[in-house]
Amino acid sequence: MKEIVAVDIGGTHARFAIATVDAGRVTALGDALTLKCAEHASLQLAWEAFGRQVGRALPRAAGIAVACPVQGDILKLTNNPWMIRPAQLGAQLGVDEHVLVNDFGAIGYAVAQVDATHLRHLCGPDRDLPANGVTTIVGPGTGLGSAYVVRRDGRCLVCETEGGHVDFAPLDSVDDRILQRLRQRYRRVSAERIVSGPGLVNLYETIAELEGQPTRIHDDKELWTLGLEGRDPMASAAVERFCLALGGVAGDLALAQGANGVVIAGGVGLRLADHLPRSGFAERFVAKGRFESMMAGLPVKLITHPQPGLLGAAAAFAERFH
Repeated sequence: MKEIVAVDIGGTHARFAIATVDAGRVTALGDALTLKCAEHASLQLAWEAFGRQVGRALPRAAGIAVACPVQGDILKLTNNPWMIRPAQLGAQLGVDEHVLVNDFGAIGYAVAQVDATHLRHLCGPDRDLPANGVTTIVGPGTGLGSAYVVRRDGRCLVCETEGGHVDFAPLDSVDDRILQRLRQRYRRVSAERIVSGPGLVNLYETIAELEGQPTRIHDDKELWTLGLEGRDPMASAAVERFCLALGGVAGDLALAQGANGVVIAGGVGLRLADHLPRSGFAERFVAKGRFESMMAGLPVKLITHPQPGLLGAAAAFAERFH
């Protein structure tokens, strides 16, 4: 049994917790401390601030998830003043062992280890994810994250992808208008332009144009609140269209990856927890022509763990060093 520091670094916040790992699994995850990245000049200084809060010497091992591709000599995070040099991390943080993973790769590791009580049923057969095979993970947030987990005989391989950047595939006349409108702004319209937190603005503006109404709201956070609470009809219509599009792209990725189970993740996914089962998500997920019956047989879950990034960062370490 080994103690490590789990770290989840996003554009705005960095989260820290002490975790315990044993035999390739996370056995305990302590309380999370959330720090604002803008209030600390570097990861090292935020790490030291966490140590002061904990009031003890930190473990000399770490699992760290970062919101950017983990490649090259310097990692630069979007909307974050920090620059991370992987080769220097051990010395800077005072750790003997560490694992550095992409933030959505960490979600993959979390899905591989999370307890079934943190996987809420959305559609398809109401059963656990299969113990062997491919689980596709799709996570709308600031962008559209995607990964998949391959399980074989108790072991797992997490594969990060850029699946959120596949082409947006329209399925009806409203989708056609969305694509037509966005193509005037972007040469290529990816799924992420629609299926992400900011993407709701694109949907709302298209619906307003269809209805001949002015666009009064331009902030995606306000749109999400109004749409989910049903206080603005066009915002609500945009949220429903979002659920359709999420179902479509989740089904496309599952089909492409040969999945036998799917997990929806991401901040927006969690916010839609109560809305997705009542939306057209399931209908669009299975709408794959000759493969509809196969798609209908896939269990689709929502990960509800309060700190999947921290859990996944710790799980990545456990998998690497067990």
